[in-house]
Amino acid sequence: MHWDEDHESSDLIDRRGEESSPTNIGGLLWLLPMLMRSPLGWLVIIAFLGFSLFKGVARGLFSGNTTASSSTVGSNVRDPEAHFVAFVLDDVQNSWAQVFATGGQTYARSKLVLFSNAINTDCGYGKSATGPFYCPEDQRVYIDLGFYRELSGKLGARGDFAKAYVIAHEIGHHVQNILGTSNRAGSHSAGANGGSVRLELQADCFAGVWAHSTSQRSILEQGDIESALNAAASIGDDRLQRQATGTVSPESFTHGTSQQRIHWFQTGYQTGSVRACDTFATTKL
Repeated sequence: MHWDEDHESSDLIDRRGEESSPTNIGGLLWLLPMLMRSPLGWLVIIAFLGFSLFKGVARGLFSGNTTASSSTVGSNVRDPEAHFVAFVLDDVQNSWAQVFATGGQTYARSKLVLFSNAINTDCGYGKSATGPFYCPEDQRVYIDLGFYRELSGKLGARGDFAKAYVIAHEIGHHVQNILGTSNRAGSHSAGANGGSVRLELQADCFAGVWAHSTSQRSILEQGDIESALNAAASIGDDRLQRQATGTVSPESFTHGTSQQRIHWFQTGYQTGSVRACDTFATTKL
């Protein structure tokens, strides 16, 4: 895969190394009426608020940031992995901007947040163990780069284009959010033919639409598409379930089988058509 190793992006937010934990304020609010009736309760409230304030200020002082939103963005990102993510992120979103413009629409760009271990989002508390994810509430993609090491090591999906496919898939969810496709998932049953599977397979197809567009920019190298297909296959529900438990349970599928993920990525790649990616209209996934 040909890419600019010095690429930077204003849409990339680097929050790696920041401490993140589930908020405790909910617990305090639940206890608030009882605490307010006691003199010692007021001391607890004051101590909690004081500690929270100190913790936030101290984190800002030692990290060089005063708020989470001032985390490293764009030009301050230096390591090669982040440059790679920035390049792919921009290329994927630039290609979607062209697709939307052709249809007379405007594409609203997503932000991509790099994090370590866990992070608070508008969709709740996210953990690296769940893999990369998209939050429709804040319209951001979240990735712990440790997933790439698992992808190439444990799952056997190697190569830059395998990593690029992951980013393109998550941006595919952002495209669904803009188009309103995400709302269609709830009208379908659960399991192998359910709304979640159809949503994920469409995101795979959208990743293929982006891959189709890269031929216009001399990004692809020999073996790149095979690398993406291998990545798609490695995270199929059937393969992951078989590796974990030795059995396959279609009724609990959320993303589709390896073969389905390959099929829909290829559909997007071969056609370059958004219309060809309507996984909600087909009876055969």
